[in-house]
Formats: sequence, C-alpha cells, structure tokens
Amino acid sequence: MQHRRVLVVDDEADIREIASASLELMYGWDVITATNAKEAVEIASRTEVDAILLDVMMPDMDGPTAFAVLRNTSPGGTPVILLTAKVQPADRQRYMQIGVQGVIAKPFDPVRLADTVAEILGWS
Repeated sequence: MQHRRVLVVDDEADIREIASASLELMYGWDVITATNAKEAVEIASRTEVDAILLDVMMPDMDGPTAFAVLRNTSPGGTPVILLTAKVQPADRQRYMQIGVQGVIAKPFDPVRLADTVAEILGWS
C-alpha cells in the first residue's frame, strides 16, 4: 500500500486518537489531527494531505460547511470522508450529493477503519 497522509478532524479527543492509531498501525499512514473545522481548513491550506476524515457534528462549523470551505480553497482537491453518528439514508444521500467521497458511521470499528477508508478511496 502506498504511503499516505490523512487529516482526521473531530472535536472528540478519543475519536481522533482511535482513528489515528488505526490508520497508522494498519497501513503506516501519516496522520495529522485537527480539533475543529477552522483548524482543519488552516492545516489543509498549508499541508498536502491525501484524504480528510471529517466529523459532521462539530461546534462553530459543521462538517458539510467545512467541506464547502475546503472545496473553495482547494477546488477539485482532497477527497473527504465524513464521520457521523447520523446515518439515516436521507442524511447519507445528502452528504453524497454535496460531493464527499464517502460516509463512515460512528462508532466505527477501529480494526476495519483503515480498510474502509482504503476501499472508499480506491487505495486497496
């Protein structure tokens, strides 16, 4: 598997830690973390990343809004996968319609997370 750099954005420290450990241990990917959407936009504007895992429900700026900002700063840029506890079919469809690469339900299986990301992005 090719070396990758992934930005994990979540306001919950446990989620960031678990996701980071999973991606690093399973495939050896470099993981950068952000605690909120504003920080994620700043990191993405100055650091090249291969993918972004972006929480939907965050204070100040939610995931879909952050996705729109990221698209404006990097048109056609980095693939984004949303992490969400709301996985109703209508929500999933709405997220896919805005152009995200995929949606992963929280809580996720840490053992399968890296495989799921790789499958969604065609990295497998």
